[in-house]
Amino acid sequence: MDVLGMLRVDELSHALANLPMFPYFDVAHYVVSVMALREQPGALEVSRVSPLACWFSSMLFCFGGAVLSGIMLAEPPIAPLTNSTSVLLASVIWYLVFYCPMDLVYCCTALLPLRLVLSGMKEVTRTWKVLGGVTQAHGKYKDSLLVMIAIGWAKGAGGGLISNFEQLVRGVWKPETNELLKMSYPTKITLIGAVLFALQQTSYLPLQKHHLMLLYTVFTVVNKTRMMLTGSNVSPFAGIESAVYKTLFTGHSPYAALTSEVQKACVDTGVTNMTSSSPAKTKESSGKGAARKRTPSPPVNGQSDSLKAKEKSENAETTNCKKTK
Repeated sequence: MDVLGMLRVDELSHALANLPMFPYFDVAHYVVSVMALREQPGALEVSRVSPLACWFSSMLFCFGGAVLSGIMLAEPPIAPLTNSTSVLLASVIWYLVFYCPMDLVYCCTALLPLRLVLSGMKEVTRTWKVLGGVTQAHGKYKDSLLVMIAIGWAKGAGGGLISNFEQLVRGVWKPETNELLKMSYPTKITLIGAVLFALQQTSYLPLQKHHLMLLYTVFTVVNKTRMMLTGSNVSPFAGIESAVYKTLFTGHSPYAALTSEVQKACVDTGVTNMTSSSPAKTKESSGKGAARKRTPSPPVNGQSDSLKAKEKSENAETTNCKKTK
């Protein structure tokens, strides 16, 4: 049974390795990529104001990996656009997703069952893109493991890595969304795939290529489906990432200790200044209160006589008025 199981897995891995990507899997990749662009904030407004900018952004979403890997390998970045069939197919999908009457295409592809299928097919193309980038780099730099990882990563997740440039095309500048600052799940899983395929190409990983393709594809498809069904964006490697980060990158730093001591000293001096100045303030306030509570000085003798004479005259006038009445 084990031999039969291994034989079936071997046949399945060979069938997957010989599976053509064009046209069905490429169409799924284009549809999911253009839908991801449409769901970006402000993308619909740009499609109405400048269709050319919207089309160019869609091409970057669809062919960003090939463009970025070409730049890194000193090849023409417009080489992916020389395939007229792929460009025409991606352009038709772009037009249908953004400008179809009654928005039928987007509404249909946004349904969960169909979107699950399309997203799973896109994950299959990710395997081919990563493997293609690693193989291309291995042909030019056979002994450079880092170059193979970088090219495979760029070709598999180039659309996300050049997202800042794509945003500039739409008139948006958000440097805080850089994938190197905060990696998304597709960027992370593509980097892991690039590392695995580069190790396999250099014989550091004792696995055959088609077996690794099958394992990686099954993992990405199953995990993507799970995330879409549960509505979770948490990476399955979150626990490992947190443990590695706390172990390697949050150690005791002399500079951090120095800055904390300086901040503590500043706080202490501020508290002492406040406490030392409080008695003086209380003395001043008590002095002001005492000054306010002072009674007015008694009038002078001359002033008291004049006041009495004035009161007598006023009383005499009131009595005269009463007599006349």
